[in-house]
Amino acid sequence: MRIISIDPGYDRVGVAIMEKISGKEVVIFSECFQTNKKDSIQDRIFSIGERVSELIKKYKPNLFAIENLFMTNNQKTVMAVAEARGVMIYIAKSKGLPVIEFTPLQIKVATAGHGRATKEEVHRMVSMILKLETRKHIDDEIDAIAVGITAFAHSKNINIHKENL
Repeated sequence: MRIISIDPGYDRVGVAIMEKISGKEVVIFSECFQTNKKDSIQDRIFSIGERVSELIKKYKPNLFAIENLFMTNNQKTVMAVAEARGVMIYIAKSKGLPVIEFTPLQIKVATAGHGRATKEEVHRMVSMILKLETRKHIDDEIDAIAVGITAFAHSKNINIHKENL
């Protein structure tokens, strides 16, 4: 199974393409896609949709996994991230991909083993689980990889039609 996993945002979007090879999760591609701060929110969301669409076309995943929106006090940020998530989910569904969403708690449990894990603990465990290359990874990229690990951990419970695998 090949998964595209997303840590959503409108300023930065973490993306990972992962596959299970010989029983081990492997990162095929990952990045932190950044939008141009000078662009309007509409243009930024459009560029996110375009990038996600390109990656789906190039890597042909079987599943789209995305983190649920984490609520914050900044309503403007929450709205923009929600809009970006909506576009990404729309793109995935329009390409025929099943979509699964995970809460931050589910991601922490799947990667670090407990729901009170700090961001640093999750990042350390992601690096240990996957033995990531030594290049510097941006936080959002590591978070997207953690979403992918969570999707693999839940894959037995995910109802995916055989034709998507």
